[in-house]
Amino acid sequence: MPDIVVIGAGQAGSSLVARLRKDGHVGRITLIGEESAPPYQRPPLSKAYLLGDLELERLYLRPYHFYGDIDVDLRLGRRVDAIDRAAQVVRMGGETLHYDALVLTTGSTPRRLPAAIGGALEGVHVVRDLADVDAMEPRFVQGAKVLIVGGGYIGLEAAAVAAKKGLSVTLVEMSDRILQRVAAPETSDFFRALHTEHGVDIREGVGLDRLLGEGHVTGARLSDGSELAADFVIVGVGIAPGTALAEAAGLDIDNGIAVDALGRTSDPAIWAAGDCASFPYNGGRLRLESVPNAIDMAECVACNLMGAGTEYVPQPWFWSDQYDVKLQIAGLNIGYDRVVTRPSAGAHSASFWYYSGDTLLAVDAMNDPRAYMVGKRLIEAGKSPSAEAVSDSATELKSLLA
Repeated sequence: MPDIVVIGAGQAGSSLVARLRKDGHVGRITLIGEESAPPYQRPPLSKAYLLGDLELERLYLRPYHFYGDIDVDLRLGRRVDAIDRAAQVVRMGGETLHYDALVLTTGSTPRRLPAAIGGALEGVHVVRDLADVDAMEPRFVQGAKVLIVGGGYIGLEAAAVAAKKGLSVTLVEMSDRILQRVAAPETSDFFRALHTEHGVDIREGVGLDRLLGEGHVTGARLSDGSELAADFVIVGVGIAPGTALAEAAGLDIDNGIAVDALGRTSDPAIWAAGDCASFPYNGGRLRLESVPNAIDMAECVACNLMGAGTEYVPQPWFWSDQYDVKLQIAGLNIGYDRVVTRPSAGAHSASFWYYSGDTLLAVDAMNDPRAYMVGKRLIEAGKSPSAEAVSDSATELKSLLA
């Protein structure tokens, strides 16, 4: 059986090696990660873990001994310097490791503010890995002033934690509205009202001119000329796919490491999965940044390494927790031209249904798990209920599945 090396010990890498063993691969498997911790969940970092409601060990996807139990050589705290495609080896310091098949599950990296505008000052944080959150957690003390740059889900989740801990929170978003890149105005309005209710100062259509301070950040000057004090800053302005190793090795890059429908890169011996990879979708290419995609795509690649020949077809879903609200998203809203509101009975509860013409594309459900589950099943089945039926509170959700 071939020797398989996996670079990137996150959700995708962990899922892939587990699936390989489950499906009967008996060759050598090596899983390499830069961090010292075994593979762990990232979504709780900016929520339950930062709040102190989740202990470190509960973040781990599987106990440390799991990898030894299934005979996976887990190499932690190791950085791969290069991939030698001709020799089919990866180089780590003075060590070389041979592969018959190589899988890149290198994830993504947070975008940082340029040093020229204060991005390198002490007290400026991003939210991506365990070290990031451990570094900022001591600053979450009641009464501290935090500036959050970016009104996407990461920024809003951090704002929710800070507000719940009694900090003074200001969030700036240079676009016209929060969540503009990923959600409809209705969803933006819902979360703007939610955060305002909890005392967060949201400033939309306002960018960051520069951070202020000597050595340590002390405040910020905004694009409208206003200045504000800050004890620390959290930057949530998006992530970039982890393509550095692939680029250096000469693999095709197209909004991430370009793979075919099976998950294979432009080198037939190298595969990729998760945040770092883009795949064929509806005549174009798509890259998804989500836990479900990392798991499903990695497991599909594992099956294909075993000869299955199965094309990856995503079934996208996402979630976000903010205060007492659980947002669940089914589908992809790319190309929507109208949004239908479904009335909900509970507090802080609603659902927004995205349509392109008469075709249902996606559902945003806030504290409405039934709307989420029905919407997800409809989208996966290719069914589109009428907008009139969805918007009518007298319509039983379950009847839409008929």
